[in-house]
Amino acid sequence: MADRTRMIDELTDLVGPAARAIVRIRARIVLGVAVVITLLCAFALAGAAVDDQKITANEGVARAEVLEGSTFFRTLVRFTVGNGDVRIPELGVAYPRGLTAGTSVDVEYDLTNPDRARVAGRSALTAAAPLIVVIVLTWAALLPVARRMRRRQNPRDPSRQ
Repeated sequence: MADRTRMIDELTDLVGPAARAIVRIRARIVLGVAVVITLLCAFALAGAAVDDQKITANEGVARAEVLEGSTFFRTLVRFTVGNGDVRIPELGVAYPRGLTAGTSVDVEYDLTNPDRARVAGRSALTAAAPLIVVIVLTWAALLPVARRMRRRQNPRDPSRQ
């Protein structure tokens, strides 16, 4: 029994400082998660804008069929490019909201890379609204949590309230 108690005490001495350090910085960890989510959304929007610019710079237009097998993460389409090749972009089509399998839709694609395609008339602005909602909800949820953690850590410090 004494050996077991000693082992528990040693484990507490070993893990205790790390656990206390995590408790001290947990509010910063929560805010760090919010910052990472915000940056990921910003990079996603920037990537969409770059793709749009590349499509617009070398634009081709085609009629595409929305295929079965589409998922929430990608919508597959099949279209014929100017030289007669049939393309099914591996990553799907950009801005697919509202498309259903079996329907036809106009797509704009990059003539230099036909696998880069978007639904005609849609742009990175289409992706902006959902990403902004994600950012707002992230901060609305995590900022109060971080503030509450700081208050619990330093209940007498009025600057943290």
